[in-house]
Amino acid sequence: MKFNIVGKNIRVTDGLRDHVESKLSKLKKYFNDSTEINVTLSTQKDEKKIEVTIPVKGGIIRSEQASTDMYVSIDLVEEIIERQLRKYKTKLIDRHRGIEGISFTPEFIEEEDLNESDSEIKIAKTKHFSIRPMYPEDACLEMELLGHSFYVFINAETEEVSVVYKRKDGSYGLIEPEY
Repeated sequence: MKFNIVGKNIRVTDGLRDHVESKLSKLKKYFNDSTEINVTLSTQKDEKKIEVTIPVKGGIIRSEQASTDMYVSIDLVEEIIERQLRKYKTKLIDRHRGIEGISFTPEFIEEEDLNESDSEIKIAKTKHFSIRPMYPEDACLEMELLGHSFYVFINAETEEVSVVYKRKDGSYGLIEPEY
């Protein structure tokens, strides 16, 4: 595996680099030697954040974790990536895809020790609500009043079901159906 480690507002010390590589090297059993792992370490006020992106055929494996300690963030991101890999493996096996050209080792794909709880999707809660026509700007205000990160509504301009959502940078996004 090849590591690309960069820092934003933080100097990547040898200790940080060693910790990232030792933690993420545990994933070596899943990937080919040519697989690249892109790691970005950043800090803003008291938040220490790590972003890990691993391009694989058909998509990416990505996780972003933040805490008050960079070493804790690194530990957390490794656990999340491993969980995502188990889910991705289940998806590959379920779709009966070949393993040629994929960034994973054949041993990883052929293992049969799938954890049933990782492959099941469980809906924990169901909510019912009325949808009313409104403009996207009004939907953003409604979303803010409710303290939610997204809001489903009928767009008064298009008369279609739409979704507004709050982006990480604080701006808003609008999702509209395309037929």
